[in-house]
Amino acid sequence: MSSDTTTRQLREEVRAWLAENVPADWRRSMTGVEQEAFVAAQREWFGKLAQAGYATPHWPQGWPGGGRSLAEQKIIYEEVARADAPRLILYFVALYHAACTLMECGTPQQQDKYLPAILSGEIWCQGFSEPNAGSDLASLKTRAERRGDKYIINGQKTWSTMAQYADRCLLLARTDRSGPPQAGLTYLLLDMRAKGVTVRPISQITGDDEFAEIFFDDVEVPIEDRVGEEGQGWAVAQATLASERGLTLVELSQRMRYSLSMLAEALKENGCYDDPVARRDLGVVIAKVDAACALADQYLLKRISGEEAVGDASLVKLYYAHALREFTRLGRKISGLRGQYAKTFVRGATQETGNWTLDFMNSYNWSIAGGSNEIQRNIVAERMLGMPREPKSWRWGEG
Repeated sequence: MSSDTTTRQLREEVRAWLAENVPADWRRSMTGVEQEAFVAAQREWFGKLAQAGYATPHWPQGWPGGGRSLAEQKIIYEEVARADAPRLILYFVALYHAACTLMECGTPQQQDKYLPAILSGEIWCQGFSEPNAGSDLASLKTRAERRGDKYIINGQKTWSTMAQYADRCLLLARTDRSGPPQAGLTYLLLDMRAKGVTVRPISQITGDDEFAEIFFDDVEVPIEDRVGEEGQGWAVAQATLASERGLTLVELSQRMRYSLSMLAEALKENGCYDDPVARRDLGVVIAKVDAACALADQYLLKRISGEEAVGDASLVKLYYAHALREFTRLGRKISGLRGQYAKTFVRGATQETGNWTLDFMNSYNWSIAGGSNEIQRNIVAERMLGMPREPKSWRWGEG
């Protein structure tokens, strides 16, 4: 059987399953609801995807749906975007950051303990950023003191997505202050129900509380829940951050492309469809969205062929953030003053909800999440274009 035939069959199979299983009119049911209803819906949708093998195509063979090639995974992501299915926002850290880190750096015992729990619906959060250590991750101050067969954790994390619902936390903490900042970090797996853990949701300008602060007061973590060697947490963290590249940007770009019809509909609803300036602006945005999709596809092809270079992912992420900003900016402009009074938003729909003011504000997330635009530009400038490095005293993450 030819590869083209196999590809077509997989696409038809995924498309048919999604047509049967994507929750009917889920956008309406998720409009303006409280977080608890969203969490319940996410759990139900995850269960369906996991059972069908579409939640873990990036996992190794032997797991449900695992062992798919990058090309096959791309087809699944494209069809999920095409079907406008809810994103697994609640499970992203578990399925990618936690699972990929454990597969690459975890012990067999850790893999046997945690991977089945993730597949059964365990929710994870990420404990990296701190009030004074976001992009400058090497300056984090949360402490992990070794006492016998345990680490005692004290400190604070912030901007942790959905931490108030998490069962486990990927924690980066400082175990040594004597050497270079990166050399003193250790990577731990923390039980969010452990004594001394306090979670406080952060109220955002949108009215949502997607993020949370986490406080640690003499929290105990067994030594067997350390990933990698003590002091090697920086290297393990790089494996965690690398896990969100490629396919995620393919899916997000495709979702934006399939949401272009929302902009056209907004033109009609606001009486702007025949306005030549508005139609010109729409054409510009369409071109930028198409370019974002093309860059993401090109990047994935490089990964498939083993030709990925340092900076490729940074370039794709930078342009996606730019295109998303322009996409939502045009929606906000079209909707005018009336659009600024819209109070409700759709949970689980990323940035393309149709509430253009909130969508525009949320688009700024992608200029920070996964590495700020400034850091991505440094990588592109220095590693791709060969420009001189900044003086060490200016560089984030190098003290």
